[in-house]
Amino acid sequence: MRLNSIVPNFKVDTTQGPIDFYDWQGNSWVVLFSHPADFTPVCTTELGRIAVHQPYFVKRNTKLLAHSVDKLKDHVDWVNDIKSYCKDIPGAFPYPIIADPDRKLAVQLDMIDEQSKDDPETAQTVRSLYIISPDHRLRLSMQYPTSTGRNVDEILRVIDSLQLVDRRPEIATPANWVPGEKVMILPKVKEEDLPKLFPGGVDRVSMPSGKVYVRTTTNY
Repeated sequence: MRLNSIVPNFKVDTTQGPIDFYDWQGNSWVVLFSHPADFTPVCTTELGRIAVHQPYFVKRNTKLLAHSVDKLKDHVDWVNDIKSYCKDIPGAFPYPIIADPDRKLAVQLDMIDEQSKDDPETAQTVRSLYIISPDHRLRLSMQYPTSTGRNVDEILRVIDSLQLVDRRPEIATPANWVPGEKVMILPKVKEEDLPKLFPGGVDRVSMPSGKVYVRTTTNY
């Protein structure tokens, strides 16, 4: 599961019926994320908050797909608990949860930690999160321990960054960037090409080294 590798296709049962991943993905981005177990407190908050934010993912042409090594019936029962706890989830639970009781997919996608990977009786998935572009490539991965819940705003932020640089390969987004803020122009972009690429203007930052490599713009 290295960045830019092809995520293999797989067929699984989910709370919304069986899916063939490539067919299900279509021309969308996908956030595929695992959680350690059903009926656990931190996972309940995570899946609930992601469900509440589902319209923001739809706006970004991004589908959500959860995963754990629990059985399908447990997933279905747990979804009712999640909806009861997160009362601002509108309507039906908005995304499928993969049932992977034999841990086959979890092992294939590197979702089990080193200490547990050889113990099929007790192994739980860690909090793995993969952002997958429409060409099935792994564009970003996050690995959290079971003790730490993820930040949904950060997931949305990195999707914005990935989609922006796909449209504008001349730029990269700086630390703490959010849409609307300045972006960095890559050093490989020649000075003579800047007026055409960024007609709204470019700011240059002077460095003690004398090298001009920090160039920014809000014109994107």
